[in-house]
Amino acid sequence: MDLSTFTTRLDDELETAAYSDVDASANGLQVGPAAAAIEHAAFAVDAAEATIEAAAEAGADVLVTHHGLSWGGIERVTDRQYGRIAPLIKNDLALYVSHLPLDGHQEVGNAAGIADLLGLHETAPFGSMGPVTIGQQGRFVDSRPVDEIATQLEADLEGTDDVQCFDFGPETAETVGIVTGSGVDWLDEAVDAGVDLLITGEGKQHVYHQARESEINVILAGHYATETFGVRSLQALADEWGLSTSYHAHPTGL
Repeated sequence: MDLSTFTTRLDDELETAAYSDVDASANGLQVGPAAAAIEHAAFAVDAAEATIEAAAEAGADVLVTHHGLSWGGIERVTDRQYGRIAPLIKNDLALYVSHLPLDGHQEVGNAAGIADLLGLHETAPFGSMGPVTIGQQGRFVDSRPVDEIATQLEADLEGTDDVQCFDFGPETAETVGIVTGSGVDWLDEAVDAGVDLLITGEGKQHVYHQARESEINVILAGHYATETFGVRSLQALADEWGLSTSYHAHPTGL
């Protein structure tokens, strides 16, 4: 497959252009030639030296990640930036990135992956960011104890063993809002939507009191751990397209 065909298919599937005005990440092809033949696609959450080197060792032609290298532009390729970009070029390894588009996609996105894991029904977009959304909400067929949900996430998510739960809402949750990664800024939207539980990755100091005062449950399941679903779903797509693939886990514990 040609690299341009691969990236166009991903851009179309993820509706990348819709997020261009709201996302600091330069989504799409960040490093690579305009045209090249690819046979092997590697996938990882972060574009870091560890995952870039692992992809190169796997013989990948392109690495697809959720967190890329360009956030509002690259002024200088020195130090840490050089350490990441140099092995990409040295190994003829292209880099494709999807940040917010991969959070908000209602089928292959990160939030959608957690909703599927929990068995949520009647799912709908959640987590407004300008004209787009970056999360998903849904409901259980039968309400579930909040501590049971936290236990399941701790057991089933990749790369976490320290899920935090602020149980300030009802003991059982029927409705859930999900914004993966750093999503506590959408707590007020969760309150306005009337959900019983907000699931996200990492917290901020103020969310404890905001959740307590709003009487809503919040689960912090880890930034990395809540954002493995999207790249794994894209890997499955690449498999369907006839490419060989590999996934390179590198949990941060955060």
